Amino acid sequence: MKKPSGHHFDQIFFYFLRLSGWSLVIVLLFMMGSIFWMSLPTFKNSGLGFFVSQNWDVFKEDFGAWPFIYGTVVSSFVSLLLAVPVSIGVALFINELAPRWIAKPIGFFVEMLAAIPSIVFGLWGLYVLVPFLRDYVQPGLSLVFGWLPFFSGPPIGVGMMAASVVLAIMITPTISSICREVFASIPHSTREAALGLGATRWECLKLAVLKSSFPGILGATLLGLGRALGETMAVTMVIGNVAQVKASLFAPAQTMASLLANEYAEANSDAHLSALTAIGLCLFIIAIIMSLLAQLVVDRFHKKVHGR
Repeated sequence: MKKPSGHHFDQIFFYFLRLSGWSLVIVLLFMMGSIFWMSLPTFKNSGLGFFVSQNWDVFKEDFGAWPFIYGTVVSSFVSLLLAVPVSIGVALFINELAPRWIAKPIGFFVEMLAAIPSIVFGLWGLYVLVPFLRDYVQPGLSLVFGWLPFFSGPPIGVGMMAASVVLAIMITPTISSICREVFASIPHSTREAALGLGATRWECLKLAVLKSSFPGILGATLLGLGRALGETMAVTMVIGNVAQVKASLFAPAQTMASLLANEYAEANSDAHLSALTAIGLCLFIIAIIMSLLAQLVVDRFHKKVHGR
C-alpha cells in the first residue's frame, strides 16, 4: 500500500488505518507470547509429553493435556456433524422455499437463539436434555447400535453426547445466519439460468446455491467451530467433567474450557497454574490450526473453480 500524496489529513488517515491493521497482529502475538511464557515451566518439566499424557494429578503435580484435547475436539466435531446440516437446511428453507410471512418470524426466532446466555443452555441441558437422553435416546441407541464403541456403556445422560447436543443447538443460529447472508448474495439470474436449462428445484439449489456458496458455508462452519471450541459454562454443566479418554459418547469427559472454568480459580501452586495456562495455549493452537485448514480448503476451492 503506497503512501498517499496530497492533503495532510489523507496522510493522517492512511497512518491511522495502517496502525489499526497492525495493532490486531501485535495484540495476537502479544497474547500468544504471554500465554507461552506462563506455560513455559510446564513444557520444561514435561516436554512434548504434556500433549499426549493422560495423567492429571494436582497433588503429585503430574499434568497431561490429552484427555482435555480429546474431549474438546470430539465434542466440537460431533456438534458440527449435528449442527451444519440443520443450519444449512434452515437457511435454505428461509431463503429459498418458505413464504415471506413464514420466513420472517422463523428467521427471527432462529437468531434469538444466539442471544440466549450459555448458562441458560447449561441449565436446560442439565434438567431437560440430560434426563431425556438418559431415559429415551441413549437406551435406544445402545439397543440398536450397542455393538459400536461409540454407543456402548451405561446410559447416564451426562457426558460427551449431552455436551455435543447442547453445543450443536448453540452454534446453529450462528451458522444458519451466515449461510442465509451467503445464499442471499447469489444473484437471482444464477437460479433462473439453472431452471431455464431444465434443472429441478433441488438441482437448482444444489448447483446454483450450495455449490456457489461453499466458501461461505465453510466460513460459517469455522465460526461455529470457534464458538464450540471455546464454550465453557454450558459444556461444564453437562459433560460430566471426568478427565478420561473413551470412545463412547455416553461416557463423561472434559474439555479444555471446562477444565479452566473448574480449576483456574482454585490453582494453589505455580505448577498447577502453569499447567492450566498450557491448556489455554493448546486451545489457542487448535483454533489457529482449524483456521489455517479452513483457509487452505477455501483457497483450493477457488483455484479449482477459477483455474488459478
